[in-house]
Amino acid sequence: MGVLDLARTQFAVTGSIHFLFVVLTLGLAPIIAIMHTRHAVTGRPEHERATRFWGQIYVTNYALGIFTGLVMEFQFGLSWSGLSEYAGDVFGAPLAIETLGAFFIESTFLGLWIFGWNRLNRWAHLACIWMVTLTAYVSAFWIMAANSFLQNPVGAVERGGRLVLTDFGALLSNPALVNSLPHVVGAGLWAAGSVVMGASAYQLFRRTPEREFFTSALRTGLLVAFCGSLVTVAFGYAQFGSIGLYQPDKFRVPLAGVALAAMMGIGQLVQFLLLLLAPLTYWLPRWRWAQPLLVILTPAPFLAAICGWLAREVGRQPWLINGRLTVADAMSHGLTPGMVTVSLVGFTGVLGLLAVTDYLLIAGTVRRGPGTVALGADDEPAPAVLEHALSH
Repeated sequence: MGVLDLARTQFAVTGSIHFLFVVLTLGLAPIIAIMHTRHAVTGRPEHERATRFWGQIYVTNYALGIFTGLVMEFQFGLSWSGLSEYAGDVFGAPLAIETLGAFFIESTFLGLWIFGWNRLNRWAHLACIWMVTLTAYVSAFWIMAANSFLQNPVGAVERGGRLVLTDFGALLSNPALVNSLPHVVGAGLWAAGSVVMGASAYQLFRRTPEREFFTSALRTGLLVAFCGSLVTVAFGYAQFGSIGLYQPDKFRVPLAGVALAAMMGIGQLVQFLLLLLAPLTYWLPRWRWAQPLLVILTPAPFLAAICGWLAREVGRQPWLINGRLTVADAMSHGLTPGMVTVSLVGFTGVLGLLAVTDYLLIAGTVRRGPGTVALGADDEPAPAVLEHALSH
C-alpha cells in the first residue's frame, strides 16, 4: 500500500473504533437521565438502582471513549495538515467549540454527577445528568456540522489559497447536516437500547435472582431500540434527496456502495425483527427461547453504524472537502509508508486495547449485576467509582 492508502486506512480504523464509543454514549445518556428523573420524583429505590447500574456502564464507556477521541485529534496534525492549512479557519471552528464543550462543560457536570451521590441536593444532582445529556448532544451537533462541511462546503469562499468562513448560518443549516444529525441520534438510541436489552436478556437467561430488575430493563431497552430504529431509518432515507444534489455520484465508488448495502441490510432486517417483538414487550422477559435472540441482536446497530460511517466518508473520494480539496492534497508533507505504518499499528493497537477493555469492563458489570455497583454507594468514597470499574 502507498502512503496515501495507509493514511486513509489509519483514519478509517481509528474513526470506526471511536464511533463505537460515541453511539453508545449518545444513546445511554438520555436513558440514564430519565431513570434518574424517575428516582428524583418518586424516591423509589428500584429507580435509583437502575440509574446507578446503567450509569456505571455509561461512565466506563465515556472514560475510555475520551482516550479514543484524543487519538482522533492527533490524526489531523499527523497525517492531514493540508486540511488545517486550507480549511482550518472553517473546519476548525466547530471542532474547537465541541472540544471546549466536551472537556470543560460536559466532563465537569459528569464529574459532579459521579461524585455528587449523597452529597448534592437531589434536584441539583439530577440537573447534572441532564446537563451531561444536553452537552453530549450539543457536541454531536458541532461534530456533525464539521463533518457536513466536508460533505458540502457551504458558507465559505477561497481567499489567498485558503477557505474563509463568510456565512456561519449556512454552516449550521447545511443540507448535509439537517437529516444526518437525527440519523446519528437515532443510531445512538438504537445502539444503547440494544445494549440494555441484550444485557438484560443475558441475565434473565442465566435465571438471575434480579429478575424484576432486568425484566423492567429489557422492556425499556427494547422500546428504546425500536424507537431509535424508526428515527434512524426514517432520516437515513431522508438524506438521499439532499445527497443527490451535492454528491450525485456518492455511492458509485464500489466500497461506498457495499457499505451502504450492508448498513441498509442490517438495519432493515433488525428493524423488522424489532417491529415483530415490540408488541410482545410484556411477555418477552418470560420467554426463555427469545432471550438468546435478543442477545444476538445486540451488536447489530453497531455494525450498521460502522457501515454507515464508511459509506458517508468513502463516498466522496477522492475529495476530502467535496469539490475543494482532494485527499492527496490534504496529506501532510514528508510522510513515508514506514512512518504511517508505524503509527497505524500503534494507533490500532491502542484503540483496539481500549475497545476490548471497554467491552470486558461493561460485560463484567453486567455479569455481576446491580448489587455490586460502586457508583453512588454509601459505603465507598467517591473516587472509588472509577477505581472499582478499572480493577474489574
